Amino acid sequence: MCGKPPLGGGWAGLYLCRMRILMVCLGNICRSPLAEGILQQKAWKAGLQWSVESAGTGTWHIGNPPHPLSIKVAKMNGVDISQQRARHFLKEDFLNYDFIYVMDSSNYTDVKLMSGKLFDETKIDLLLNELYPGQNRSVPDPWYGEEDGYHDVYAMLEKACDKVIEKYGIRNMRQEV
Repeated sequence: MCGKPPLGGGWAGLYLCRMRILMVCLGNICRSPLAEGILQQKAWKAGLQWSVESAGTGTWHIGNPPHPLSIKVAKMNGVDISQQRARHFLKEDFLNYDFIYVMDSSNYTDVKLMSGKLFDETKIDLLLNELYPGQNRSVPDPWYGEEDGYHDVYAMLEKACDKVIEKYGIRNMRQEV
């Protein structure tokens, strides 16, 4: 688990060890695997010791790889998500991750209901709130459409992940002691 240095330590907000982030969508085969792959690659490239994973609120796809179009679009953008496998969100994820991003308000509601007393509103948000604070915009589920929808979702996720890196990583690394 990651921790932050004590207040007044000069690098306020910088994660000194592995920050753990969980991306959540409905089935864990389209949006959240893409978000996991994109953010993990960006973190590595930024030299951040982060662990990014994903889960779904539904159980239909447990153990399955991401959707073929998610794999294809990710690969076209230089991100390999082919080894990921879908898993179910667990209430204990609130104990095991520093932050949880959900793809839409239904995912948020499901996670809240599934988590019971472990739900922590300070550790969860809609991913697109990084781009559009407080607007609670959804990342559309491309599962219902054609390949172009996966490209659109990838572009949205990439922009949001850039903001996550800026918020928790790069911006804070520039603050010298």
